Amino acid sequence: MSQVHIYPDLMAGRLVSRYKRFFADIELDNGELITAHCANTGPMTGVCEIGSPVLVSYHPSPKRKLAYSWEAIYLNEEWIGVNTSLPNRVIGNMLDRHLLPELEPYTNVKGEVAYGNEKSRIDFLLTNDENPEGIPKITSKITTNRTYVEVKNTTWCLGNLALFPDTVTTRGQKHLRELMSVMDDHTDAAIVFFINRGDCDRFAAGSQADPEYGRLLAAAIAKGVKVLPCRFKIEPPKIIYLGLASLEV
Repeated sequence: MSQVHIYPDLMAGRLVSRYKRFFADIELDNGELITAHCANTGPMTGVCEIGSPVLVSYHPSPKRKLAYSWEAIYLNEEWIGVNTSLPNRVIGNMLDRHLLPELEPYTNVKGEVAYGNEKSRIDFLLTNDENPEGIPKITSKITTNRTYVEVKNTTWCLGNLALFPDTVTTRGQKHLRELMSVMDDHTDAAIVFFINRGDCDRFAAGSQADPEYGRLLAAAIAKGVKVLPCRFKIEPPKIIYLGLASLEV
């Protein structure tokens, strides 16, 4: 287990309502009613129960419309991370620290790189020092010169089985097609499912919500795309990496 993130100063409260996707009304423990930014634009299946304890962070800035960000909710004796802007930061930090051996070897990490046939941007491109641009070298031995890494936040579960997605995601389908399209002898592709709760030790595609995504994920696995269902436990103010969940295809 590794500590991979420390939240900024957190404030406790209870969820009053969530609306227009981006807004959550929260009553802080001091009685103040605030509106926090909700970074999760999806349905938040199973993790949006009114009246539940929540945690928010405070970021006063003239550049922000809302000073508070909704970070986590407490359900079934478990803190669940709901800020979907956080997983990329955590995974970026883990890549810098080489905490995901399944993606080795690499020496360079670059974020938000344009790629693919459908005008996409990959979350992270991993390359080697000897070949920073990822250009295949002439060699008798096949080596991986670059790895494209996509990150997906995961909070929906059935028991201890984490599932993604919890709704139809044409964007997610596109990302799987893009990952498969870049695979060749010198290029790997990987998708990291950031399981933002510590009570799930298994992972599967949410085919009940999006059958096409389930079909594409199975095809990606068959083609060699690495699938890393990474488990994280929220222990405010810390996030702890627990390792990989078992993958159920």
